[in-house]
Amino acid sequence: MYLVDLSVINFKNYSSQEFRFHSNVNAILGKNGTGKTNLLDAIHYLAFTKSYFSSQDIYSIKHEEDFFAIHGHFNRFEIPENSTKISCTYKNNRKTMRANQKDYNRLSDHYGLYPLVMISPYDHDIINERSDVRRKFFDMIISQVDKEYLQYLIRYQKILTQKNSTLKQLLAREHSNYSLLEIYNEQLSPLANNIFKKRKEFIQELSPGFERYYRYISNANETVQIQYQSQLDKVNFEEGIVMTQQTDIQTGYSTFGIHKDDFNFIINNNPLKRFGSQGQQKSFALAIKLAQFDFIYEKKKVKPLLLLDDIFDKLDPFRSNQLITLVGEHHFGQVFLTDTDPNRVEKIFDEHQIPHHIVLVEQLEQNR
Repeated sequence: MYLVDLSVINFKNYSSQEFRFHSNVNAILGKNGTGKTNLLDAIHYLAFTKSYFSSQDIYSIKHEEDFFAIHGHFNRFEIPENSTKISCTYKNNRKTMRANQKDYNRLSDHYGLYPLVMISPYDHDIINERSDVRRKFFDMIISQVDKEYLQYLIRYQKILTQKNSTLKQLLAREHSNYSLLEIYNEQLSPLANNIFKKRKEFIQELSPGFERYYRYISNANETVQIQYQSQLDKVNFEEGIVMTQQTDIQTGYSTFGIHKDDFNFIINNNPLKRFGSQGQQKSFALAIKLAQFDFIYEKKKVKPLLLLDDIFDKLDPFRSNQLITLVGEHHFGQVFLTDTDPNRVEKIFDEHQIPHHIVLVEQLEQNR
């Protein structure tokens, strides 16, 4: 699978521009502030219906405009006639995704059809930020290969929101209808148990590849581990929800469930966040992303697009070399990478004998 072309209108710093891509390696080159990362984000929109960097679509509209549009053709074969045109538009607080001019009934119907892995300087967030960042990250991976899991998540979050609203009303003594909580708990129980099971299975499947990539990237002998932490490890959902109901009523929100899960990152039996060096944390995050690629490829039998943002500046030479060596071995499919230095890119690709296509981005960026 590869992205044949891309056109953007009023997207971040772009007024209107078109790009064509090679099915293998595409190097997006330009000075800082010209919109290289924005171009990767446009590709991310076509795959995931949203930005990699912002949760609000309005921030992706070019300054003083009232909409943006992104169009691209994806091809699963080498035959041009088999390409599918994917479009993402946003106007008047409404986002629309289309495949060959036909609207999706739900945005989630598009999710996972065009898998993608992005490696970015922001990846350290999954290590250093709160548990919800890690949950969202791993949920995104599982959802790309498991539509049922995505629907479980959507339904669980919808019902949890309703339950929390009821808990707030009980706390404020706006009513005393406790039977609503029982109804919500009955609906949440099978969803929580299924999500818990799938998350547990996922970490078991991801871990061997993750550990292998960590050793390769870091050339080190540290022991690393991803531990899935859930309240459901200690007590089943039905029991846990009863045990915490009084606390929930007193606080006004649900304190038990898979929305409290976390993923612990461990190095040499210690928390990575506290005891890992900067290099170890970078290797850890990069190994997770590469294991993500393999996991999706194994499940879908399609190589995800691989987006590498600013890796030569943000990774040290050894880690960059290890990653580019993998690219040169044709382990990946279509690759997009950004850099500011054309000479550096040419030198690295010549050393690894990697055919590549240059995309020059020269437009000045007004907003990101």
